[in-house]
This record gives sequence, structure tokens and C-alpha cells, in this order.
Amino acid sequence: MGTPDIAVPALNSLVDAGHELLCVYTQPPRPAGRGHDLLKSAVHKTAEVRRLMVRHPENLRDIYAIDQFNALDADMAVVMAYGLILPTEVLTGPKHGCINIHVSLLPRWRGAAPIQRAIMADDSQTGVSIMQMDEGVDTGPILLQESCPIRPKTTARQLHDELAILGSTLVVKATTLISEGQVTAIEQVHSAATYAKKLSRAEGLIDWSLSASQIERNIRALNPWPGTWFEFCGERVRVIQASVSDARGDPGEILDNIPTIACGCEALELEILQRSGRKALPVDDFLRGFALPVGSSVRSD
Repeated sequence: MGTPDIAVPALNSLVDAGHELLCVYTQPPRPAGRGHDLLKSAVHKTAEVRRLMVRHPENLRDIYAIDQFNALDADMAVVMAYGLILPTEVLTGPKHGCINIHVSLLPRWRGAAPIQRAIMADDSQTGVSIMQMDEGVDTGPILLQESCPIRPKTTARQLHDELAILGSTLVVKATTLISEGQVTAIEQVHSAATYAKKLSRAEGLIDWSLSASQIERNIRALNPWPGTWFEFCGERVRVIQASVSDARGDPGEILDNIPTIACGCEALELEILQRSGRKALPVDDFLRGFALPVGSSVRSD
């Protein structure tokens, strides 16, 4: 049970490990692009390639969908980024219930955006938790965990790909241990939980009053979506990569020709930039077609 590309490696690993996948559940095809053609999810397309039965109900709350699910008589349901709430009748339907592949070291970063929030918070590591699902949001007991470092220049996209692979390996191990009765569920320390709220597009607008270190982490955390940007001369400039400098100035002030932009604490040296509708460029190439004069300000307020 999954939808986006982060769940694809787990699906492939379960098939390659020799498990019998009775059915793949994913979200329905959605309109996309200028023609609003219906686009199947990454999991849907992979399941078709692997010749697996696919179901994509709008929800799992009506009695027909629940009965259809439980009629599979499955040993276990494996869930990763499915995007639909599972009612009690589904959670308790399979012999071993439903297990979830969550990309954080629970109870830290429960919720929708654990990868991005971990980078923003300057966590030194994250990981994958295999969790027995209950009716809460990522509150169930932990079956297995494995950590993964967050390196200084790691972006959300890079960490997404690493955790997808780690999750695909760990879930195969978990399913084997569960079927053999060799895994012990450990209750989460709920008082230590943090919540990774869903990302919003508005978070991409750079607040230059923040510290340079925080802005640099935000740039990495919001790459690829929604991206980070500032407005200058009526045009949006996306910042793809930057580094922290010890320079000082008024927040938003362009301090030199690098260009370095002052923040609430220290400053940010811009390295890769992108104009709307253009490709991303190293800053030297970018500045040949778009001026950022020293002394100007990129503050939006």
C-alpha cells in the first residue's frame, strides 16, 4: 500500500524476495499537466510492470472497500506513503496486521515531512522505522529501526533516495522476522515525539532575518519541492545551493559580487541559482544574464 516513488523500492524488494503480493493498493490516477490527463502513481505503474493486481479506491472507509480488502485474507499489509487513512477494520484484517515503513527514527518526526524537518532541525542522523500500525499517526510500536547519517550538504532528494533503499532492505528483514515470530514490538516513548508538519509552498520564500545556517539547511530541505527563492526586480530567483559565510550586514543586503547576502546572523554565499522557466546555473554563469548589484536588498518586506 503506497503511492509515490519513495515506496517503489520496497515494492520491488518484496516481490524480489519471493513474497506473494495479493494486491497493490495506491491512490487513484490524478489529473496532471496541461492536458489534465490522468496520471497513475509511481507505485501503480511499477505494479503493472510487475504484473500485480492494483486497486485504487478513493478511500477505505466504505464497507465494500473494507470487505474487498479483508477478502484477500492477507498475512500482512505493508504500507509506505500510501496517503489514505486506514480504518480499524483494515488495520486488524491481516493475520499480522499492517506494518508501516516510516522514514525517521520514531518517535522523532512523526507526520508528513520527516525527511525535510530532520534536515531543517540540523539533525545529525535519521533513519527508517518499521512500525506496527495502530489508529494514531505514526504512534505504533517499533519492530525494527536502522539509522542513516545526514551529511553537511545532503539535500532532501538525496536523503529521500537513501532512505527509500534502506526501507526496502529493512522491510524484507522485518517480514521474515515477523513470519518466524522472531521480532519484539517496542512501545514508543510518546513523550519524546516530535511532529513533522506537512510542507507548504510559502515556506520556500527566504526569510533573510533567519540565521545563514538555518537558511542553508532550508535550501537543502526544500530541494526539490517547493524550492527556496527570493524576489528581485519583479522576478523570482530560486536558490539551489549556497554556503554560510561569516560576513555581516543588514538582512537581505547584497554585500559583494560573489554574491554574498547578509542574514540575521552571518551571511549566505550563493552558489547555484535559477530563474523561472530557465535551467539552474553556477552563480558566475547566472550573473552574466541577471545582475545582483552590491548594496541592493532582496528582502521582501
